[in-house]
Amino acid sequence: MSDFLMPSLGADMEAGTLAEWRVAPGDRVEKGQIIAVVETAKGAIDVEVFESGVVEECYVGPNTRVPVGTPLARIGGGERVVHDRPEPGAVDEPATVPEAETEAPSPGPRPPSPAGGGPSPGASPAARRRARELGLYLERVAGSGPGGAVVLRDLEGAGGEVSSAPGRPGGGGEPTEMRRAIAAAMTRSKREIPHYYLATTLDLQAAEGWLEAYNRDQPPVSRLLMAALFMKATARALVSYPDLNGHYEAQGFRPAERVDLGMAIHLRAGGLIAPAICGAEALALPELMARLQDLVQRTRSGGLRASEVGTATATVTALGERGVDTVYGVIQPPQVAMIGFGRVRRRPLAVDDMLAIRPAVDLSQAADHRVCDGHLGARFLNEIDAQLQHPEAL
Repeated sequence: MSDFLMPSLGADMEAGTLAEWRVAPGDRVEKGQIIAVVETAKGAIDVEVFESGVVEECYVGPNTRVPVGTPLARIGGGERVVHDRPEPGAVDEPATVPEAETEAPSPGPRPPSPAGGGPSPGASPAARRRARELGLYLERVAGSGPGGAVVLRDLEGAGGEVSSAPGRPGGGGEPTEMRRAIAAAMTRSKREIPHYYLATTLDLQAAEGWLEAYNRDQPPVSRLLMAALFMKATARALVSYPDLNGHYEAQGFRPAERVDLGMAIHLRAGGLIAPAICGAEALALPELMARLQDLVQRTRSGGLRASEVGTATATVTALGERGVDTVYGVIQPPQVAMIGFGRVRRRPLAVDDMLAIRPAVDLSQAADHRVCDGHLGARFLNEIDAQLQHPEAL
């Protein structure tokens, strides 16, 4: 028997709001099953359980904001044992719902938190999810459910009649809250981490030629992008240089056992999230490409899992699609490396004492000087280059 805790979904997260239970006491749950939705400054995150068992008790009701590490529920073998209810330790930012709702000890019919900001009526889980997808303020929707609660039918046609939350990213939090979270994390990074920066230019002739040949025989849905090669080459290089793959914590640097490679994804309404592709070094290119596309879609529409947020062991940022030649990233604590790719463009390169026009990309790295120095960082960048010169082996 163990407690299910409010997870830490990033180094900048101190508390979260339990938005919705997906289970009730007595339900059997399996390891990896989504059992709750947690609202953070960067959006609504689906939270999985990490052990199989039976939900014996839910300590915290929906729309309650509690610190990271607060017990939310008890997972056991099904033999209900009566314990004193743990104090959830609600933080200074109370949920905007009546007290009776925030104190509900277990799930059941209940109004989750609003899709937009500000006070709102209650809403069914289905209506809340749909409003999040549409970016609507629920307080502007007249509810026809019990007690005036907003239900799914109330949102039919609401997209053209109800003002959307301005600048609200799909499935994400309020933009101002996201900017505050990003600012806090980056300020901490620049204050605590002694960054050093390196950059080089990679010849992509071999990678581009292989990619064109591969895609020629594939249907459009199965074709690869250069981004997949960049991610796989980076993941493999991190295996060879474990001093750049892991977390720097109070006890010092802890290398990771696998490469959970974060990808900085821009949200259409502003801000960004960098969820992880877990075990990226072991994925074949087609699977890595599929995971990357799925991750981008869910980041922008909602549906990220806790195992994908705040767990990256290193992160890639790529701004080539924005026309940027070189990007110098800021390390995301507690990671120790940020790898950047600019745009792929044709440029003059010296090849075998001759001048040639080749596809090329600027590769950069920000790394933590507490863990390694520029000598190791340079070898790491050279390893990424070496991987991309033999794309058939990726």
